[in-house]
Amino acid sequence: MSPRGRGWGGLAAGLWCLLIASGAASAEVDQQSPRWKAWPSSRVPKALPAQDVKFPPYEVRTLPNGLRVVAVAQHEQPAVTLRLLVRAGAAQDPAGKAGLATLTASLLDQGTPTRTSEQIADAIDYIGGALGAGAGTDLSFINVVVMKDSFDLSLDLLSDLVRNASFAEDEIARQRQQMLSTLQVSYEDPEYLAGAVIDRLVYGFHPYGVPSGGTRESIGSLTRDDIVRFHQHWFTPNNAILAIVGDLTPQEAFAGAERAFGSWVGREVPAVRFPDPPPPTRRVVVVDRPGAVQTEIRIGNVAIPRKHSDYLALELAIRILGGEGSNRLQRVLRSERGLTYGASADLQALKQTGGIVADTDTRSEATGQALRLAVDEFWSLIREPVGEWELSNAKAYMTGNFPLTLETPNAIALQVLNMVFYEIDLKELETFRERVNAVTPDDIQRVARAYLQPNRLSIALVGDARSIGPQLKSVGFEQFEQVLIDEFDPTAVDFKRAGRRVPIQ
Repeated sequence: MSPRGRGWGGLAAGLWCLLIASGAASAEVDQQSPRWKAWPSSRVPKALPAQDVKFPPYEVRTLPNGLRVVAVAQHEQPAVTLRLLVRAGAAQDPAGKAGLATLTASLLDQGTPTRTSEQIADAIDYIGGALGAGAGTDLSFINVVVMKDSFDLSLDLLSDLVRNASFAEDEIARQRQQMLSTLQVSYEDPEYLAGAVIDRLVYGFHPYGVPSGGTRESIGSLTRDDIVRFHQHWFTPNNAILAIVGDLTPQEAFAGAERAFGSWVGREVPAVRFPDPPPPTRRVVVVDRPGAVQTEIRIGNVAIPRKHSDYLALELAIRILGGEGSNRLQRVLRSERGLTYGASADLQALKQTGGIVADTDTRSEATGQALRLAVDEFWSLIREPVGEWELSNAKAYMTGNFPLTLETPNAIALQVLNMVFYEIDLKELETFRERVNAVTPDDIQRVARAYLQPNRLSIALVGDARSIGPQLKSVGFEQFEQVLIDEFDPTAVDFKRAGRRVPIQ
């Protein structure tokens, strides 16, 4: 997993993650595409017809203090989900203070002047609810799920936590130690290391390239003053969005929000100018784990933000490359060559920009072959038209999975906040299926040519450098940087602590 944890709770803590469902897909060969003539002609059952989806009624209002409130009526269950997000996450961490947003968010439910952490936990347990807080790349959040008869209590609790967190020194010390322990484990995890390297290579020293969980040095430097300052700067109603979804009328939802949050005083939000990510540049970094029997592989380049008009077409293109419904990387690397148990690609579309990252792992002696084949698939998506069979399978997965993202108040709240946060018209949820099905093979090839950079891909490898090095040179990657694992620093220019230079092989 990437150290930034893209998505909710990790944009990051998995809160943006949608429910995953497997769907049957046609294996019908598109005879117009030469890539697929050798593909087996046996057929599997076609996907079931997509069920009708009707997004529940919603209303949006802005309170006088600037808090934007979205009310969605969903009466199938006697439950209510409250999700409040603040438009500030790891990307707003000050220089040298990586991990500040994560630490701040982890303390929101750990006590206020009128409630201890134990009292907060007991109150939620008593009403059979759930409470969570965290930070992602672009935002911080706190959410509560309760039965309808506890709606007023949950609003009061949510308001207290987001406005009046105590940030007690003993709680700060406990959370800091937990973050350091997590980081120690992460630095022994090749998947984490590969994610940290590819984020830095793709995004450079843009905040998206810095681990949201911080480093040993940055976490150790964080103080209560840092936390209080971050909270004062960003946790203000005019920088927040509240979604209320469930068994309520919009009038009940807005009245409750006004009662609980109306006295929250707004403040001016600091202006932040983010540096541009670097242009795509071929750079290969090997984090050496002597004796490792397998290699973690990450390949990618910078792409587009979530609000971009090409997002949907590019999402489908990356699904064809390595996502659910199609997945060329999986077919080539696993089914045909037996080089891995799994391969995938992901479009990381965030607020400011985004990235395309493919990932897999393989045995050490097959690293060069797997890397070469994966990069070749980037080229193929650009050079050869996508077959209708591939595209229809990717579409079927996206449109078939979509109803599952609207089944519960919790899932609906995620979808609504996603759209509002990225400043996308909520009506696009109602036309999602039509917009997906309107994407053509020409659209796929156009966005692939525009946003995939196979001759300037960043590459992160974590494994045994003695085994990997000769293979890289034999498959066309003559130059690479090598970093010893015990000297690894994701924030250094050369990924090496104390500024020691990395040898160029």
